[in-house]
This record gives sequence, C-alpha cells and structure tokens, in this order.
Amino acid sequence: MNEHIRLGDVFALVGGGTPSTSKKEYWGNGVPWFSSADIDIDGKISCRRVVTPLGIQNSTTNIVPAQTVVVVTRVGLGKVAKLPCNMCFSQDIQALQPVTQTPPYNELFLMHQLSHIMSHVKFQGRGTTISGITKKQLNDVILFLPPLVEQIRIVARIEELFSQLDASASELKTAKERLKVYRQAVLKEAFDSALQDNPPMMSIEGLLTTERKGMSTGPFGTMIKKHDHQTTGVPMLGIENIGAGKFIDGNKIFVTLEKARELKSFALLSGDIIISRSGTVGELCAVPKRMEGALLSTNLMRVSLNSDIIHSDYFIYLFQSKGVVLDQVKELCKGSTRIFLNQAILKQITFPVPDISKQKEIIKIIESRMSVCDSIEKTLDTAQQRIQILRQSILKKAFEGEL
Repeated sequence: MNEHIRLGDVFALVGGGTPSTSKKEYWGNGVPWFSSADIDIDGKISCRRVVTPLGIQNSTTNIVPAQTVVVVTRVGLGKVAKLPCNMCFSQDIQALQPVTQTPPYNELFLMHQLSHIMSHVKFQGRGTTISGITKKQLNDVILFLPPLVEQIRIVARIEELFSQLDASASELKTAKERLKVYRQAVLKEAFDSALQDNPPMMSIEGLLTTERKGMSTGPFGTMIKKHDHQTTGVPMLGIENIGAGKFIDGNKIFVTLEKARELKSFALLSGDIIISRSGTVGELCAVPKRMEGALLSTNLMRVSLNSDIIHSDYFIYLFQSKGVVLDQVKELCKGSTRIFLNQAILKQITFPVPDISKQKEIIKIIESRMSVCDSIEKTLDTAQQRIQILRQSILKKAFEGEL
C-alpha cells in the first residue's frame, strides 16, 4: 500500500455557507450551525446557532454527518475538529467526506496530522503568514496513511507524549494564576499602606488635565462604518492593545488620513490613558510616544491626567487594584446584564491621592516587586512556548514515520 496519498484522492470536500442573518425565518429550529470562531484550539466546537431547513435551502451551507472531520481554510486557518452530531457550518470551513465506505484512516490520526500540516501551510515558505488556502490547495495536501494498525499505534504514542506535555502545561498555567494573585497582593499591600495616611479621596474630574478635554469615549458606531476599515493608514487603538497595564503593539483597524481628520477629536497624545469599556473591563495602559496620533476606538475611553496632581503610573496601578478601584467598578455595575464601563460610572469612583512624592514612593515599591513577577512570567512564557515546539516536534516525527 502507498503510505503517502493526495488528500483529494481519499476525500471529497464539502463547503459551507452562512444563511442571511437578517432573515429570522432562517434561524431558530433545525440543525446546529457553527463558524471558525466556534472552534477552539483543541478542536472542540461550541455551537451557538441553529439554522432552519429554509435557511439551508437558501444558502450554500450543507448538512454534514456526525464524526466528519472539518478543516478551517480561511479566517482561523488551521483549526481542525470532528463533528459531535449532524451539523452545518460557514464558508470558512471545508468538511472531509471519505470517497469509500471503508476509509483507510483513524480519525484521531487524521486530525493530528491535519493540525500538523496546517500549522505549516499557514506560512508560504518565505516566513509570510497567509490567511487562507483554496480548495485546490487543500485537495493537493499529501497525507501519510500507513496501515490502520500502525495509525492506531502512532496515535497511542502521540497521546501518551501529549499527556505528559499537558501535565506540564497545567502546572505552568497554575503558576501563572498564582502569579496573578501575588501581583494583586503587591498592589493591595502598597495601597493599604497609602490609605493609612488618610490621603484625600478625589473623583476623576479632579484628576484631569485642564489643557484639553480630560475624558472622552470612543466614536459611536454611526461615525465609523465597516467600509471605513483599512489595512494601512492611521491606526485605531482597541482592547487588543491593552495588557496588564502595558501597551501591546499591533492594530486590527486603520483608517485613511481623510477619515482620521473627521475623527480628530478622538486623536490620542503620548501619555493619555486608554481604558477598556467592555470585555476585559477596566484594563488600562498609557499611550506610548510612538503611537501618538492614533485614534480611540468605540470600546475604549481616554483619560488625560493632570501630572501636577497624579502620576500616570500611580493611576494605572491604582486602577488595577481590586481592593481600591476595580471593586468599585464591579459594585457600580451590579445589576447590569453585562459589565460596561462608561463616563458616568467613572465619575462615581473615588481615588486615594496622596502628594506626588508619596505616589512616587508607592510606584517604586510596586515596580521593584513587579519586576520580579515580570521575570518569572517571562520564564513561564518561554516554557509554554517550548511545550508548543515539542508538540510540533512529536507530530513531525509521527508523520514522517519516526515515532
């Protein structure tokens, strides 16, 4: 038997589609439907929508039987999953239906192999990440398909080695969670000390600069439409740019210079504080000098502080402390169906504000301890990356017949 075979010679590809979301009669009762966003990194499907027979009839989606293996070929390229029941799916996905009644593969063997292949297909050999592959490219993928007995043996060995890596990954995850708890303990101790001196409690309005409008919310959806989104131009900062008090580079949305001029009231200056309004509510960071001129997006708020009253680093640490600010946010949002920060809520929060010299002392204490946390976290991140490399190494050996 030839152990290497073209995917298109073993499987027929079945594409998907999305019924019109504006037609209520297409959704409700019928067959579970999912998109690439509903597949997690482990290949589990979280189906949140159900499409009616009329929706299926009036779209390009198809009903595919349980146990079918599917591959994401566009947005989310490389995800692989197995259907738990009869399902429909979006146009980002292709289903692999065997062309014979007795397919020559073990499903787990196929899924592991496709995950491995797709992790490499994402890169075009020049180091460039691609966002999708064609049906022809998927058909031309070469599969390693030894006899079924050998496939089962290889799967057992993969699972054995992966279970060891999973145990290590779980320990790393626990260590990172403990690190989060320690970071909060550092902030609590620092601000408990500050509160013992009974510093004045101030509202956000007393902390803002007087040189420009001190606080603003990102533009309404009516001010910027999807067709305004560009791949280059003036960046719009979003929730993805905020991480644990630090700015994260990388932007999803850009607009033209002309559109940026229309939105000039949302332009950011170096040192402005951006705060997430939804999702990870209350996450915040300062805008670095290199991002001056970028625009505020809908899901963010901007706060511009008076540096004579409050140090930006002190404000950021204070806002991250569960015992001081975040608990107030949670209390003020109580009763809402979803936590959503707005200017009205921010104006109700009180901030302990000692003099600038005391603020600098608190910052120094926090940073000395946080630097140790940062070093430990970097070590943990490196270990997690090594686990991913080891996974790929195991799969490489498995599908080159060396495991």
